[in-house]
Amino acid sequence: MATPVAVMFSGGKDSVLALDRVLQAGYDVRRLVTLYDGGSGRVRFHGVPVEVMRAQAGALGIESRMYPTTAETFEAVFLRALEELRAEGFGAMVFGNIHLADVRAWYEERVQAVGLSHVEPIWGEEPRRLAREVVVRGYRALLTCVEEARADVAWLGRTLTEELIGAFERRGIDVCGERGEYHTLVTDGPLFARPLAVRTGETRVEAGFRMLDVRLAERAVDTDT
Repeated sequence: MATPVAVMFSGGKDSVLALDRVLQAGYDVRRLVTLYDGGSGRVRFHGVPVEVMRAQAGALGIESRMYPTTAETFEAVFLRALEELRAEGFGAMVFGNIHLADVRAWYEERVQAVGLSHVEPIWGEEPRRLAREVVVRGYRALLTCVEEARADVAWLGRTLTEELIGAFERRGIDVCGERGEYHTLVTDGPLFARPLAVRTGETRVEAGFRMLDVRLAERAVDTDT
């Protein structure tokens, strides 16, 4: 039997693509691990509420484990999540990092320190190609957050398409938004048993980022444990 692995999961296109890659490679993915802001009940930067993340995990058919954090407790909570994985027999944790070496190093050091393997299936690949792979694979990625200084606020609420990728290229930003230019929520695609039904509401601005309120459009099964 293959050793189970977990995916560090934000619900956005990069973590979904990383999940897609390792499943295609034959990994036995048993858990999605999400750390979120305990004060707001939302995934940091993406702005997606925990209840939407639970429903997304349900649509993907994978158990989710969600941990509330603050800026001060993030590392301690992350280490606890790793210890739980090791104690439960998991062998590796998967990430959707692309080219921010300091971010990768921070996670890799801690994952390996507890005896887990650190897996980066999309690391070092061309952002333009990765963004287009998301579209070509048939994933529907909704832009839930844009950085006002570098992105176009008109992109907020749009779905990632070839046309939008072209707009990113003309704007000169990282096409995958790896430096925080934008963030997404994936609501459908080949790994989904059913589309994630969401509705969008008001926008808000926090520290130079414009975020779209995303809520469930219907009651979904809670897969959090």
